[in-house]
Amino acid sequence: MPPKTLHAAILCSPGVGHLVPALLLGRRLVTQHNLQVTILSVTTTTTPTTRSQLLTPFTADIHLPVIQIPAADISSVVSPDAKVVTKICAMMRQTIPTIRTTISSMDPRPDVFLADIFSTESWVIAEEFGMPKYVFITGNAWFTGLFTYSPVLDKKVAGQYVEQREPVEIPGCKPVRPEEVVDPMLDRDDEDYRVYLNQAIGVTLADGMLINTWENLEPQSLHALRNNEILRSIVKNKPVYTVGPIAKKYEPVGLKSEVIEWLDKQPERSVIYVSFGSGGMLSAEQIIELAWGLELSQQRFVWVVRPPAGYDKDGSFFKSGHSGEPNGEPEYLPEGFLTRTKKMGFVVRSWAPQVEILSHTSVGGFLTHCGWNSTLESISSGVAMIAWALYAEQRMNATLLTEELKVAVRPAVLPTKKVVGREEVEKMVRCLIEGEEGKAMTEKVKRLKEGAEEALSVNGSSYISTCKFVDDCWSRIQQSI
Repeated sequence: MPPKTLHAAILCSPGVGHLVPALLLGRRLVTQHNLQVTILSVTTTTTPTTRSQLLTPFTADIHLPVIQIPAADISSVVSPDAKVVTKICAMMRQTIPTIRTTISSMDPRPDVFLADIFSTESWVIAEEFGMPKYVFITGNAWFTGLFTYSPVLDKKVAGQYVEQREPVEIPGCKPVRPEEVVDPMLDRDDEDYRVYLNQAIGVTLADGMLINTWENLEPQSLHALRNNEILRSIVKNKPVYTVGPIAKKYEPVGLKSEVIEWLDKQPERSVIYVSFGSGGMLSAEQIIELAWGLELSQQRFVWVVRPPAGYDKDGSFFKSGHSGEPNGEPEYLPEGFLTRTKKMGFVVRSWAPQVEILSHTSVGGFLTHCGWNSTLESISSGVAMIAWALYAEQRMNATLLTEELKVAVRPAVLPTKKVVGREEVEKMVRCLIEGEEGKAMTEKVKRLKEGAEEALSVNGSSYISTCKFVDDCWSRIQQSI
C-alpha cells in the first residue's frame, strides 16, 4: 500500500537564489497538492538570524520543515580562485555523506527526491533509497535547452564558443549568440566548463524535469524539449513539467518599511527600482556612471546599493545580502550624490523588500541583473525592465526579455564587456518611465502577468502540469513496490 501522504524531499544548493524557489515550490506542493515536503538546505556563510528571517515568511503558517545542512569544507578539493559553479558543485558532492545520513534518519523517510541542477551527483542517494528523482530547474526552458544540449555541442563545436561567427544552434529552440552563452561556456579551458558539462549529463539522468516557466511564456523551447527528436533523445524522453512562475507574491504586512513609506508619496508609475539581486555586484567605475545616469535622468528612483567588487561579477553569491553598512554617504558614490538626489531618490544599503517594492503602484520600471527569480517577480508585478545582465544565464534572459517578450530595454554593449556610460543610463531610464516605448512594454508585461496568473490558477497549465508530476511520482512509487 502506498503512503497516505506523499513525502517529497527537496535538496537545494547554497545561495539565496536557490533556496527561495525551493521554499516556494515546497509551499505550493503542501498547500495545493497535499504533499508532505521537507527542504534540505545546504548552507555556507549565512548567519542563523538571517536564515530565520528568510525562512519565516515561507514556513510560518504551514508545516514545511527546513533542515539546514552545513556545507562540507572544500578547501582541499578546489582552489580558492575557483569559479562559483565549481565551488557549489564541489560543496554538494562533498556533502553527500551528510545528506545521506540526514535522509536515512528522517521519519517518515521521503518517497520522492527533488534536487536542483547543482545537486545531481546526489542521485546516488535517491537510488539507494529507491526514490524517484526529479531535477528542479530554477531557470527557464530556453536555458534548459542549451544546458541539456551542451555535451553534444562540446563534440560538435571547435574552439571557444565566444569566437564562433554564427549563433550557437539548439535543436528546435532560438539560437544563442556566442557572447550570450552561460558563464561556464565562456572559457572551455576552465575547470568550470567541465563541471558544467557533468551537471548537464546529471540532469538528463533524472526521472523528470520541473522547470520554472509556464506554457505560454516559452512555447517554442518547451515544444522542442518535449517533441524535438534530438533533444528528446538527450533527455531520454523524460517528462517535462512547467511549474512556474515560482516567485514570491506580495502580501501586505502591518508595519511599513521606510522605503515603502517613501514610495507611498510618489506619483503612480514614476519610480525606477534598481537592484542587482543577491549575488550581483558592480565595479567602482560602473557605480559612479550608474549614479550619474540616475541623477541626470531626473526620474525618481529606489537604488539598492552595495560596495563595489572590482570585476568579480558574482562576488556576493554566497553571502546573505542582508548585512548593513555604516550610515553616511558611501565613498564609492559621487561626492554629494545623496544630497543632490534627496528629493528624487531613495538609496537602500544592501537589501530591500523587492517584491513589495515591485508591487507598489508608484514603481514604473526595474533595472535588473536579469536573474530568473527577479525576472519572474517583475513580470508577476507587471513591471517593465532594463536588462542589465551580469553572470550565469542572465545574458540569455536579457535576450528573451528584450527580443522575444519585448518587455525590456538593454544597453547597446553587454555590461560585462564595457562600462555603461551615464548618458546611456539616463536614456534607458527616461525611455522606461517617460517614453512611449516604456508604456508599450508596460502593457505587454501586464499581459504576461495575466498569463502567469492564469497558468497558476486551478485548471491553469502550471497547476495541471504539477498535478501530472504528482501522479507520475505515485505511479513510479507503485511500480517499485
